[in-house]
Amino acid sequence: MSDTATHPNRSEAERFWNFPRVAIDEAIVNAVYHRSYEEREPVEVRISPEDFVVLSFPGPDRSLRMADLRAGRAVSRRYRNRRIGEFLKELDLTEGRSTGVPKILRAMENNGSPPPEFESDEERTYFLIRLPVHERAERGTPHVTPHVTPQVTPQVEKTILAVQGEMLRAELMDAVGLKDRMHFVNEYLQPALGLDLVEMTIPDKPRSSKQRYRLTEVGRRLQAELASRGPDNAEGDPA
Repeated sequence: MSDTATHPNRSEAERFWNFPRVAIDEAIVNAVYHRSYEEREPVEVRISPEDFVVLSFPGPDRSLRMADLRAGRAVSRRYRNRRIGEFLKELDLTEGRSTGVPKILRAMENNGSPPPEFESDEERTYFLIRLPVHERAERGTPHVTPHVTPQVTPQVEKTILAVQGEMLRAELMDAVGLKDRMHFVNEYLQPALGLDLVEMTIPDKPRSSKQRYRLTEVGRRLQAELASRGPDNAEGDPA
């Protein structure tokens, strides 16, 4: 689901994703969390060359204004499936209430993608999240572009530079100088996982006490590139 745009006179490349994984994860988790389990319609996920669509029933609570939701400012006072939400939070699949849409907006922007679309009707009988494909997503030969900028945040760069072999989450947090677990997971670890720069050693058991994290092949190449630029290149948040 990724493409690489190269410049003919440079050895570097700009990597982007047709649909960023963080946005995909949040769209699906949102549907599982907020759908009604009293209705028989399942969550629908559709993938095409043009978009990634998640449809669930019913829509957001009517106390939420769609304009606020699309801007990432909506905060609901009513929540369905609180126990499911608590379970998803324990799995680090969600950080809390009213955070999914802002994370989707940030992930699409950080990837250089068109903005996501959120749709419902007046009766709020459904909720649709549409992630448009990256404008330079290729079906064949990559586009040529004069811009050569890694699509990663300083926090992700700092994470990539910190990974040595296979590391526990606590070891990674110490390496980047952070003590707030949720801040580290949401701003450092999950984005690196979402970009497939870091991977789990036990992906089928994300909550395992033996879980470790290591660089993917792409992550190792990025680490070497960042290291060659010098220590001042990646600056994350203060601890």
